[in-house]
Amino acid sequence: MVTEVAKGSGYATAFKVVTALSTLSVLVQAVTAGQLLSGGAAGAHGMGATAVHALALAQLVVAMLLWRPARGPGWPALVSLVVLLLGFVQSMLGGSGAVAAHVPLGMALFGLSVWLLVWALRR
Repeated sequence: MVTEVAKGSGYATAFKVVTALSTLSVLVQAVTAGQLLSGGAAGAHGMGATAVHALALAQLVVAMLLWRPARGPGWPALVSLVVLLLGFVQSMLGGSGAVAAHVPLGMALFGLSVWLLVWALRR
């Protein structure tokens, strides 16, 4: 439940925007990963990882602001932390060539991102 304070603070809107951008960046990563299979987009996939990490960090910061000063729920901050950490683990696995773990983690990351986005947009 999002409190009236959280709704009126602007943090809820900021969380919606950042979560949408973060989810979009994860989706773009999936597209560039598919392009890797046909021999291209290695540079785009690598740069996209930076965007995923930066947006996941921004999402965590806004989720914490939504939780503490705005008195919103705390679980989106926890899930945002998991998304940030999973992104780093997934990036490490991809860089080391462990595709068998990299791809399922990417799917989990996308699922968590979409879950947060759906929750944010329904509030």
